[in-house]
Amino acid sequence: MTIRNKAAIVGIGQTEFSKNSGRSTHRMALEAILGALDDAGLEPAEIDGMVKMGANDDVFEIDLLRSLGLDNLRFFAEIPHGGGAACGTIAGAVAAVTAGMADVVVTFRALNERSERRFGESTVGGGIGGWMQYNMPHGLVTPAQWIAMYAQRYLHEYGHTTEEFGRVSVLTRKHAATNPHAMMYERPVTLEEHQSSRWITEPLRLLDCCLDTDGACATVVVSAEKAKSLKGTPAYIAAAAQGTGTRSEMMTSYQRKNIARLEEAETTGKELYRVAEIEPKDIDVAEIYDHFTPMVLMALEAYGFAKPGEAPKLFQNGALELDGEMPLNTHGGHLGEGYLHGFGHIVEGVRQIRGTAVNQASNVKTCLVTSGTGVPTSGIILSQEAY
Repeated sequence: MTIRNKAAIVGIGQTEFSKNSGRSTHRMALEAILGALDDAGLEPAEIDGMVKMGANDDVFEIDLLRSLGLDNLRFFAEIPHGGGAACGTIAGAVAAVTAGMADVVVTFRALNERSERRFGESTVGGGIGGWMQYNMPHGLVTPAQWIAMYAQRYLHEYGHTTEEFGRVSVLTRKHAATNPHAMMYERPVTLEEHQSSRWITEPLRLLDCCLDTDGACATVVVSAEKAKSLKGTPAYIAAAAQGTGTRSEMMTSYQRKNIARLEEAETTGKELYRVAEIEPKDIDVAEIYDHFTPMVLMALEAYGFAKPGEAPKLFQNGALELDGEMPLNTHGGHLGEGYLHGFGHIVEGVRQIRGTAVNQASNVKTCLVTSGTGVPTSGIILSQEAY
């Protein structure tokens, strides 16, 4: 028994992405949720389930319940591990719907990450308790510094240069430049500009790092049967999965056998393909979590699109362009559209399946969406029709 195509995303909502939203994360969450409901042709009163990201610790389902005028939530849950949780919220929603614990489940992410809380700042102010006490003395106090360890090992292991990171940035910014919703609309970059951008923490430069963004996104998940009666064009959920890999920590899983590979993504990918009953070659579009450029290369390998160390070839031969074999991050991703812990990728995945994306790829029947890596992660495969 699996969840394959037993549920669908029928509504998507999204606020503008900006450097200063001028309003609370609670209000933005409501805007995105109401937008998703309108897209699906549903009323707020029909919501009976909600799944949030644990990172959204300033927006709670009970507060949204009051604001939406709901009488009760039959199902509510919270998925941990930051950006690794985005697709996990969809997995939780699917579990609830297929188990009969809820009929209409909302998932969301709202964030004032530019104007209020900067995830890229040092965490020293939070003390050195728990696992962090072993990293802070070595200067590993920011996400960029944590990821730099993986990045340096990847370059060393496979003999690459930072130009390969730059190709990721160039492609995603190219797609963002033609997306009016993107923070980097009409602002493409060249490989030369990437290579001359300032160091953040070697081997990562400024253009290897995701944007700081204010905004919100939401989805509505229902059963495949219910989806048939709604106005929103369904994106069927062919698979949803989570994975940890071995010896996991929060972006500092350095005790694994090989930190040039992403165990958590490898295990998640295997489960996704098993449930969806397809292979990597059957994926038409991929929306890969791009908090830092080297992790995109490693994720492409983990999800089976290239052998270890060979993902750079996909950028070099044009396979990931809009007219390529498998277009990548068609909205501009975290590097170009905006950073909302992977929810923008989910929204874009639904648009690609519907055929309504600004940068629409051709003949899209399946779309892989992945969540943050370096942490316990999650992913989904969306399909145009139930099969």
